[in-house]
Amino acid sequence: MNLTQQEKQALVDLANAARQRAYAPYSNYHVGAAILADDGRIFTGVNVENASYGLTICAERAAVFSAITAGARRLLAVAICTEYGGSPCGACRQVMSEFAGDIPVWLSDSTGKARETSLHTLLPDHFGPNHLPV
Repeated sequence: MNLTQQEKQALVDLANAARQRAYAPYSNYHVGAAILADDGRIFTGVNVENASYGLTICAERAAVFSAITAGARRLLAVAICTEYGGSPCGACRQVMSEFAGDIPVWLSDSTGKARETSLHTLLPDHFGPNHLPV
């Protein structure tokens, strides 16, 4: 998927704006994500922490689940924003791989400076439906 510079920047900006709404009172690690679906809609998500920690949800999965709930089934691109440009956890990489091929992923810091990578670079040997005997 080749996005224009303006489309990429819009995705990064939406992830950064979403980051401001994260609920992270325990770690103070605020994350926002913006996902472009194949129908052109963009879905955002934030990390939401819980005092029990195990019930916390990451921004990337929140965005994916929002997209799926709204009827989207394929992801075309994702931008993730943390204070210093961190990358997604393994669980988020796996969940994104269920609904995307080798899509571009932009990892942005809180100033909007982003570096591009890809989902297959982040998760080269993902587990998928083709691994199941169905």
